[in-house]
Amino acid sequence: MAAAEVPALIVGGGGAGLTASMLFGTYGVESLVVCATPSTSVMPKAHVLNQRSMEVFSDVGVADAIYAHGTPPWKMSHTAWYLGVGRPEEGGRLIHKMECWDGGGADPAWVAASPCAQTNLPQIRLEPLLRARAETLNPGRVRFNHELIALEQDADGVTATVRDRVTLEDYPVRARYVLGCDGGRTVGRLLGVQLEGRRDVMRSISIHFTADLSRWLRDDDVLIRWILHTGFGGAWSVLVPMGPKHWGPDSEEWVFHMLYPSELENLFDTDDKCVALMRERLGLPRLDPVVHIVTRWRLEGLVAPNIKVGRVFLVGDAAHRHPPTGGLGLTSATHDAYNLCWKVAYVLKGLAGESLLETYQPERFPAFERNVNRSIENALNHVRVVEALGISRTNTAEQNRLNAEEFWQPGPRGDERRAVVFRTLASQSMEFKEHNVEFGFRARSAAVVPDGTPEPVSCDDIRVYVPSTWPGSPLPHAWVEREGERRPLRSVAAPGEFTLIAGEDGHAWCDAARKVASELGLDLVPIRVGHLEGDWLDPRLAFVRVRGFGRDGAILVRPDRVICWRSMGSSAAPADALRTTLRRVLGRP
Repeated sequence: MAAAEVPALIVGGGGAGLTASMLFGTYGVESLVVCATPSTSVMPKAHVLNQRSMEVFSDVGVADAIYAHGTPPWKMSHTAWYLGVGRPEEGGRLIHKMECWDGGGADPAWVAASPCAQTNLPQIRLEPLLRARAETLNPGRVRFNHELIALEQDADGVTATVRDRVTLEDYPVRARYVLGCDGGRTVGRLLGVQLEGRRDVMRSISIHFTADLSRWLRDDDVLIRWILHTGFGGAWSVLVPMGPKHWGPDSEEWVFHMLYPSELENLFDTDDKCVALMRERLGLPRLDPVVHIVTRWRLEGLVAPNIKVGRVFLVGDAAHRHPPTGGLGLTSATHDAYNLCWKVAYVLKGLAGESLLETYQPERFPAFERNVNRSIENALNHVRVVEALGISRTNTAEQNRLNAEEFWQPGPRGDERRAVVFRTLASQSMEFKEHNVEFGFRARSAAVVPDGTPEPVSCDDIRVYVPSTWPGSPLPHAWVEREGERRPLRSVAAPGEFTLIAGEDGHAWCDAARKVASELGLDLVPIRVGHLEGDWLDPRLAFVRVRGFGRDGAILVRPDRVICWRSMGSSAAPADALRTTLRRVLGRP
């Protein structure tokens, strides 16, 4: 390969790297992706895609393809806990079924939060869709089987050495900025950045296989099945359908996760042992699956203390690693890229000062920490569910069975057992209804201008998302209309553009926005939104209810749909106020 020079080099072709590539392509910024692996993921890995991530994928034009291939909403409306699957004495007995996420579109809070529904698509099938879109937006600029082997920074940029793993030839790539999206494989090591946090919380074996399980499974609306066992030392398993054409009990492919304490490592030292134990845990000794891959991994919660080193940024798993509980890993990576890429694009285009790039760490690091902690809490809370059923590593398998049987027994003893189990399971809704974790974030940095008002407080910091225009919040969702056209408020401005949203009487703010945008060379769409009058009408009053400012007030929304400034009312000098705000947000003197 010949030497290359690009504004942005992306190292890694997984969810984070391909999202960054698509965003840069959408923003009109040239980038190059290099990935050491020969293809996208061969492992199912992450699969739950939250609403905020689907908003990002909508911006880059791949959301429709994801929905078309993903799990139908009614097939992922619930999660459930069972005692066993096929073993006669357990028989896959249902312990509890819980509505999860948006309940297949039934939860009005989810419907009100975003124009995009939550969905589910294993990474093994998601990444090819992302790659195809990235290659469309950046022809010839997505290179798999090309491995980063060295990085050198100077005052003006970064020189990377990349190896073509087919020809074994090395070539240099010169870039203004580098995004490390390689899961910590190389970039973090070259920078001397080590992830910190909790290691080896638990261990797991994951088996991706094809088999017909439909005669043993029911509950067509369940996506994730938590399988409790009276044997195996109180360990539990997770069974998840992988499609690709059918979901629920009729799924063609599955992933079976077997969690276990580290001291039982010797039980899993060969793939054959793992498959045999899967049959035993499922209670299906004659099951003859087609095994695609067996992987061993550790549950850990880690965060990089520095996610910006000079001109290099760490994104996704290179910056943070989560247990899969809660589905916050891949989605966090998507949010990282969304936060960072518009900032890099504005600096590269000369529209922002380099100080804007310093806001990546203070805005995303708190989200890393919270998401990692939440994922760990979700994982450990499943231990409490096992214990609530009376299953323990210190009991015999027979004692565990007798304790678990109490759950279905009438009378005071059964009532007591059921009360403990249901109370414990209710707490696990924090994993499947963590709406405020996904949407209730607040960006705090020099790229957000506080307005001096108190921060809104949710009645439940995990489960209840309260839309707000408090600076640093994501733009609340509302459907707006104009001359028969109906669209989400967040899409009034094109991806990569700022939006000024004023009240019905905010004409002066809109005029000032046009003037200041012209002066600064920015793409900025000014609009007035109201119930009865405005450039766009709010027929359901969805935005008017939560906007938090008056008819003559306004907010300024960044390209990542984060509110960066708010005025409760009018101003004697609106152009001066906006000019000062935009220069501050963009780091322009």
